[in-house]
Amino acid sequence: MSDTICAISTPFGVGGLAVIRVSGEDAVSLVSKFLYPAGTVRGTRYEVRGAVVSAPLNDRWLSEVEATSHPATPHLKFCEFRDGETLIDEVVVTYFKAPKSYTGEDVVEIACHGSSYVQQKILQLLVANGCRLANAGEFTQRAFLNEKMDLSQAEAVADLIHAQSEGSHRLAIEQLRGGFSKKIIQLRRELIDFSALLELELDFSEEDVEFANREKLLDLLHRIKTEIQTLSDSFKIGNALKNGIPVAIIGKPNVGKSTLLNVLLNEEKAIVSDIPGTTRDTIEDTLNIQGTLFRFIDTAGLRESSDTIETIGIERTRKTIEKAQIVIIVDEVRGTGYGVRSVDYGNLHDKQVIHVINKIDTATDFTNSNDEILISAKNGIGIEKLIEKLVDFASEQKVSDRTLVSNLRHYEALNHALTFITNSENALKSGISTDLVAIDIRGALHHLGEITGEISTEEVLGSVFSRFCIGK
Repeated sequence: MSDTICAISTPFGVGGLAVIRVSGEDAVSLVSKFLYPAGTVRGTRYEVRGAVVSAPLNDRWLSEVEATSHPATPHLKFCEFRDGETLIDEVVVTYFKAPKSYTGEDVVEIACHGSSYVQQKILQLLVANGCRLANAGEFTQRAFLNEKMDLSQAEAVADLIHAQSEGSHRLAIEQLRGGFSKKIIQLRRELIDFSALLELELDFSEEDVEFANREKLLDLLHRIKTEIQTLSDSFKIGNALKNGIPVAIIGKPNVGKSTLLNVLLNEEKAIVSDIPGTTRDTIEDTLNIQGTLFRFIDTAGLRESSDTIETIGIERTRKTIEKAQIVIIVDEVRGTGYGVRSVDYGNLHDKQVIHVINKIDTATDFTNSNDEILISAKNGIGIEKLIEKLVDFASEQKVSDRTLVSNLRHYEALNHALTFITNSENALKSGISTDLVAIDIRGALHHLGEITGEISTEEVLGSVFSRFCIGK
């Protein structure tokens, strides 16, 4: 990665401004050959204080930067970007001197007008003169390789870019600031200290010496196992805050589930019909409510059916219920009562259950218990109260300030590490030989190191940075 790369870092298309990022050893010299002091348009000539501009800044700008810019201070310059005598645009150029830059290399950012032509022309000139187009996530990958951030922090950059709610933003910021990394690094450091003593015992195995206190090691393993288990368990909440809290809308056919989905989303997402069994598959969409992303899932009505396709839809409904964190059970008013509680919804003990009685606009005389929300999805009655209930649940999820895991790769690495820690703990209790205990601890260290990138492979790095947009 010794070459100089460039890419458009703002979204493609026409806009007020665009930013083109250049990073690498030759960033300044490559860019400055196209930069001219900003002049004033007078007819067809460009003049600066009466003198016709004929030479680019080239090394003059670099010398000026070296002479006046503190390494930690970005250097800005307003100038013209020209291809010979042809003016491309007036730009603001910012120089970040290595290592005080995002990538740890010399970085130049060109802020130009948002014309697609201007962006592509500048990029073409840079590439024609020695730059290489950056791959997806390559700027952040260089930041990782130059130790500006660890791997979990690099992944947080992608999460921050794609954050769609207050919850996902908060998780990304916490991870980007290194809160999760510090916890993993601390756990790994404590394991390494004891692992070194075990390895030392293996070197003196013939002398039957014991450097690592077994009781202290068991206490350490138990504490680390508890902390890893807590982190692993937090994935359910963290993943929901990141990708949307899954909300399953369930009930018998024709009670108004699809109408309720459409009202919540404020669009005709699901087909509504008086014919029972219209919804035969799960239909879902997300909605940001007061800073929290909810993923609403309309499901097929639960009933006995001989229709093959409807039966498949009902089976998918049951799987959706298992994965949901919130379940909205929809019933309908029937004269002076209601009656679908006899339906087998499966195990809902670990779910937040909201009972909704729909079609109250058709009731003449109806009483309900306090745990039920009366609505008319068709007329929009009671929807605000349902939304308040959803927000209350989301607030409960946010109460804790503990570290939450939201990344699937981290979750899997934690579970692998947990297995090795449990094995080493059991081995110690059973009096199994030190070398086998050491192997299990090495396994745990390996998987914890994968999270922060202290241990990484090309395959892992390729998978992580391929999710990034080009220009970041």
